[in-house]
Amino acid sequence: MTVVEIPGSKSVTARALFLAAAAEGTTTLLRPLSSDDTEGFAEGLTRLGYRVARDEREWRIEGRPQGPATDAEVYCRDGATTARFLPTLAAAGHGSFRFDASEQMRRRPLGPLTEALRTLGVELHHQEREGHHPLRIEARGVAGGEVTLDAGLSSQYLTALLLLGPLTRQGLRITVTDLVSAPYVEITLAMMRSFGVRVERDGNVFTVPPGGYRATEYRVEPDASTASYFFAAAAVTGREVTVPGLGRGALQGDLRFVEVLERLGAKVELGADRVTVGGAPGGRLTGGTVAMRDISDTMPTLAAIAPFATAPIRIVDVYNTRIKECDRLDACAENLRRLGVDVATGRDWIEIRPGTPQPAEISTRGDHRIVMSFAVTGLRTPGITFDDPGCVRKTFPDFHRAFAAWADIEG
Repeated sequence: MTVVEIPGSKSVTARALFLAAAAEGTTTLLRPLSSDDTEGFAEGLTRLGYRVARDEREWRIEGRPQGPATDAEVYCRDGATTARFLPTLAAAGHGSFRFDASEQMRRRPLGPLTEALRTLGVELHHQEREGHHPLRIEARGVAGGEVTLDAGLSSQYLTALLLLGPLTRQGLRITVTDLVSAPYVEITLAMMRSFGVRVERDGNVFTVPPGGYRATEYRVEPDASTASYFFAAAAVTGREVTVPGLGRGALQGDLRFVEVLERLGAKVELGADRVTVGGAPGGRLTGGTVAMRDISDTMPTLAAIAPFATAPIRIVDVYNTRIKECDRLDACAENLRRLGVDVATGRDWIEIRPGTPQPAEISTRGDHRIVMSFAVTGLRTPGITFDDPGCVRKTFPDFHRAFAAWADIEG
């Protein structure tokens, strides 16, 4: 058995940065993720006038409950949380703010969130393509009130509004008509409680009180999506890996990926503060149909190891993976076919048949999760290469070294 230390959660770090910036006082984040996405978020806060001090183990953020200190232009890089959360934070302040992002992020939809903000009286303008970056906000604070939101493409729209709620004058009542990746909303609600705000939920209606946040010391748990690559690696190589810091009390829904592996034949031990995954017999998973709507960031992980199963694996209800950093469903299908694997796809599903992948170059489409997923395939198929291996810097800059070290130890 090998113990692997996984970097902090991207999702938790981004939410913590928003909450810290909005809170009264100075917040200390312990073991936050340092990656292109989170550094871009922190840089955006600095552009908005917040004070952010960073060292290797902790970040300190001086909150400004009244909102950003200055008019600003913010470049959100590739970060979806940055591109969706920071405009929402700015709307609660007073000033003129322009947000733009990379070409990749410009393609990703923002419309359901910005329409909800407009309903709440926020003056904003999409400067090129409606519903996409770049955008300008003329902020005068947000009164609050009632709003209806379609979060069927991304739970981040709902998270942004939930985080905004305590900064409004009246609070928010949000009715959600559709919701994908629901566990990420549970992360948001739990973290808001840690910063002093309790949201009431009645089915699809969320009631957020006004009153602001209070600063705290917050420890960021390891990233469950990143851990999925090591769990998958153990499952298909007959080895064993333990990840500390994740367990029964973990916030992140993507830890449920180990339940998928267990159902397909891997050995899983879920402790209070650690998870151990052991390989399926002979490294051969069983087949079946897996619905991954709520843990869709781990869909590429499962797709990349599915050829090693004894029967077809069909992954369903994953349409939202088509509007991530790339069309991940299509990217998985294309790359599996490059490896000689038989694949079928539909609007929101992919089916992978058993096979013996052959070496090929993976078309990463600039997507970190495509690289990390097919790195797992490479453990059983030496010779796999990537056209852009460095795009892992988005969430795990040290991935290739850490994954190779695990493979060498276990090999």
